[in-house]
Amino acid sequence: MAAPPGPALPSSPAGMVRQVFRHVHYENLVAGLSGGVLSTLVLHPLDLVKIRFAVSDGLDLRPKYNGILHCLVTVWQREGLRGLYQGVTPNMWGAGASWGLYFFFYSAIKAYKKEGRTENLSATEHLFSAAGAGALTLCLTNPIWVTKTRLVLQYDAGADPSKRQYRGMFDALAKIYRNEGIPGLYKGFVPGLLGTSHGALQFMAYEELKMDYNKHLNRPSDTKLNTLEYIAMAALSKIFAVVATYPYQVVRARLQDQHNRYSGVIDVISRTWRKEGVHGFYKGIIPNVLRVTPACCITFVVYENVSRFLFNFRKEKE
Repeated sequence: MAAPPGPALPSSPAGMVRQVFRHVHYENLVAGLSGGVLSTLVLHPLDLVKIRFAVSDGLDLRPKYNGILHCLVTVWQREGLRGLYQGVTPNMWGAGASWGLYFFFYSAIKAYKKEGRTENLSATEHLFSAAGAGALTLCLTNPIWVTKTRLVLQYDAGADPSKRQYRGMFDALAKIYRNEGIPGLYKGFVPGLLGTSHGALQFMAYEELKMDYNKHLNRPSDTKLNTLEYIAMAALSKIFAVVATYPYQVVRARLQDQHNRYSGVIDVISRTWRKEGVHGFYKGIIPNVLRVTPACCITFVVYENVSRFLFNFRKEKE
């Protein structure tokens, strides 16, 4: 039996990019951005806790916390609500831009691969589509994540604002560029690039779960789910991806930390392994799971519903 036709092969990489971009839709960008911003606003304090635990390498200057609740209470007592939301601006910019661009690129790459075909994409095709979208997104957003990490690690900044190294996101961007150049803004890029496997695994699992679930109910594979079903699919796919890829987040956070100096990824890995063992690579995973699982559920539910609304609105106008 002959293989189903796929997209015509472009004559050059530039031609492939043009073909992919024929499938982009602003609806995916807006819907992803909306979900990312909303989930960040709700759950940023847990992200702060996760990063502070992730860089907990024994330096005397770091506050000592007994657990998630103790960290939240301590920051609240010393720095108030402002302390719990240190770094929220770049986090909102980063999460909004990342989710928006991720869905934007992922949907376009997926549509390009599916062009001229009737059958669904395979798990491997979903995996590589998501990995490509993640790499493109990281190239554009890594400087934002560096500033977020630096702002979150300004210990006791709320108690005496005059002691803060950075006054905000744009001040941090300017100072990092002035003092460290472009390499400073792209610290953690290599583990971040490796971390695109996280999004790739998550999206692959999400797509496969949706298709298998619809198949189990004898429905077309692209049938829209209800809110609770989307929440279940998003939560399961996110937990799977977190457990599989969390160590890169610890490595990335430590590279971006202004209080310690590493020569590179290998240096972080060797020093963490030597001093803290396997446990060191999973520091902060519990607050991370507690944060990213509901964040992912909020993001995916908002994305699915906003994109459906916007695409229906476009059809009505046409």
